[in-house]
Amino acid sequence: MDLKRFNNLNERERRDALSNCCGATHWVDKMLTSAPVEKLELLLELSDKNWYDCTESDWLEAFTHHPKIGDLKSLENKFALTKEMAGNEQSGINVATENVLIELADYNKRYEDKFGYIFIVCATGKSANEMLELLKSRINNSPEEEIKIAMEEQNKITKLRLEKFLTEN
Repeated sequence: MDLKRFNNLNERERRDALSNCCGATHWVDKMLTSAPVEKLELLLELSDKNWYDCTESDWLEAFTHHPKIGDLKSLENKFALTKEMAGNEQSGINVATENVLIELADYNKRYEDKFGYIFIVCATGKSANEMLELLKSRINNSPEEEIKIAMEEQNKITKLRLEKFLTEN
């Protein structure tokens, strides 16, 4: 869909499209007040501004709209609407060894137990081993450090999804 077609969607359709890019209701609401936008670059700037205007509770809401890294079953079940985007983002998992997947599951649980939310990383272009190493290193962060890193990773994911959505025909 191109930007012109996006701008011509009704509010419900635009809301749904934006929600597939970022699950934070506040961010979606702010983005809807910005429409129509004539250039993708401006939309991405607005996305940044609106994301940084969000609160920690908004960030946590957005995180709930992601499957755990390496959890391909949840991609199929809970995240059917964003399965294609998230699956492609996690394509490095498809060639992971069973041992790496087991270790990812273990560290995902440890991470979630420590921070109270799933591990968020912009997985595009990363192998399963790279994501595992990031997970292992970030689990040692303080909660204050980690929420900021996770928030930035969510922002990267959102912008990639916006670009992908608005450049596909």
